[in-house]
Amino acid sequence: MRRATVVVIGAGQAGLSAAYHLTRSGFSSALSDPHGDRTFVVLDAEIAAGGAWRHRWPSLTIRTVNGIFDLPGLPKPPMGDDEPSREAVPRYLADFERAMTLPILRPVTVSAVARVNAAADGELRVESDGGTWHTRFLVNATGTWTSPVLPDYRGRESFRGLQLHTRDYRRADDFAGQRVAVVGGGISAVQQLEEISRHATTFWYTRREPVFLEGDFRAETGRDVVARVAADVAAGRPTGSVVSYTGLVWTPEAIAARDRGALRRRPMFARIEPGGVREADGTLTPVDSILWATGFTPALTHLDPLHLRGGLGGIAMRGTQVADEPRVHLVGYGPSQSTVGANRAGRSAVAAIGTTLARRASRASGSPLPA
Repeated sequence: MRRATVVVIGAGQAGLSAAYHLTRSGFSSALSDPHGDRTFVVLDAEIAAGGAWRHRWPSLTIRTVNGIFDLPGLPKPPMGDDEPSREAVPRYLADFERAMTLPILRPVTVSAVARVNAAADGELRVESDGGTWHTRFLVNATGTWTSPVLPDYRGRESFRGLQLHTRDYRRADDFAGQRVAVVGGGISAVQQLEEISRHATTFWYTRREPVFLEGDFRAETGRDVVARVAADVAAGRPTGSVVSYTGLVWTPEAIAARDRGALRRRPMFARIEPGGVREADGTLTPVDSILWATGFTPALTHLDPLHLRGGLGGIAMRGTQVADEPRVHLVGYGPSQSTVGANRAGRSAVAAIGTTLARRASRASGSPLPA
């Protein structure tokens, strides 16, 4: 069993931002300074740098991603528009890790986080396949990639064809000559529908009629979306997908799919049968494959022993802190899901931890904090 003042789980953009700001705030490596007063360690489940970007499908290029913002202290290098994001972004994150000499242990998968005791300044126990850590603060940056949403749809087990989720998608020509049902109304669904429709006959299904924004996605729209997501998180309501707040943008891929006739939405089918899907009107549409582009949910099952979810099904937050468990910070969660939001959340979490430590030190010494 080892100790660190702060344990960061995850080394994607949010986790690396938190690690950078911990270093800048005077925290040392718990690996090289195991008995230090202010130490931290990063536990990452991947075998190498890059987080979830290492697993994106090859055709998701820098041009088609929603934007990669610079990590603090190291501007990203030029990236070619046609370079696969699964190569360019991990390379940048690896450069960042080397430049900042961060204390990252990998591959380490965290299985559970629990309270050692209930005191506000007590420790948390972080259990993993790489050992157990005790910590005073937890910064969780596990993202969503390892937690895909797969609807338990009626008849799904009976289907004789191929079923896969967005995270399993690799290339469109794998579906050449097939009839493919694409399920989902998000950005990934539209991108993959457009690609697959060049090689196969596609059928697009969503629960609700997709809403496409007219014009560009403006800064004020982004600020409004962040405010709405933050309000849901503060109230303890579950947050939906990004598109549920923003609507879809007419990207070049979406326009190409529309012009080719592939962007014709059908209401969700009633059930799945061995050879296809039974439409809402009772007709059978034969399909060879079903792609569930149904999104992801935050990967937080390792936090279940803390019982953070409230009666509304979400986790109530105050900034990056969990309202009922302020020792736990969630970064890259809720309003900080974007890369720029993840950067800011990492900084905010470290600032809050520093403030808490200063208050505790002040109480212990009997000296008031400076105004």
